[in-house]
Amino acid sequence: MIVTIDGPAGSGKSTAACGLAERLHFHFLDTGAMYRVVGWTCLQQEIELDNHKQVAEAARHVVITFSGKQVFANGQDVTEFIRQEDVSRVSSVVAMNPDVRNELEKQQRHLAIGLDIVTEGRDQGTVVFPNADCKFFLTADPHERAVRRQAELQTKGTNVAIEEIVQQIHDRDERDANRKISPLRRADDAVLVETSRMTPEEVLTMLESVVDAKRTKESRGISDRA
Repeated sequence: MIVTIDGPAGSGKSTAACGLAERLHFHFLDTGAMYRVVGWTCLQQEIELDNHKQVAEAARHVVITFSGKQVFANGQDVTEFIRQEDVSRVSSVVAMNPDVRNELEKQQRHLAIGLDIVTEGRDQGTVVFPNADCKFFLTADPHERAVRRQAELQTKGTNVAIEEIVQQIHDRDERDANRKISPLRRADDAVLVETSRMTPEEVLTMLESVVDAKRTKESRGISDRA
């Protein structure tokens, strides 16, 4: 079974996807981390982001693997490195490269073969897994998303003014929604979840109930046909 969770930055989709995977005992695929790995690789190799060919080559040659919540690039644990602010900025640019997207989409489909999986990103339910069994689209008020991001940064010892983060979120949303390749949008059959006034636990409970209902319906369908 494939469950997709899409949405803009700060909507809570990563927390929700990871938590839902744990509750369901599914595998968790953090696709955003994959773009971050490519962005981090470009920084390490001093690749200019406007050199689309070299950026795409970096995506093709870096081996991205996961172990629980840890992310590895060519065997190196980069879990902490790829969450740094400079990598965040670079990864959003890298994600607009069509060749990078094509490469990572192929890798994502390959990683999901034969697995029960929860996958999160910005195009999982629309492009990568259009036939997913269950789809969600999470969103939240921009200011609330900025508050969450600020709190996350503070836990890492970084202080950024809320106004600056709001602007960053606005710019990121504009890029994601207007890019030519795989723009951020809600799939027609995705359940919309507005998380601004929900706790992470409430979000998880809602998502789990929808998935459980879907699984029950499918199991009954199999029984009826038996």
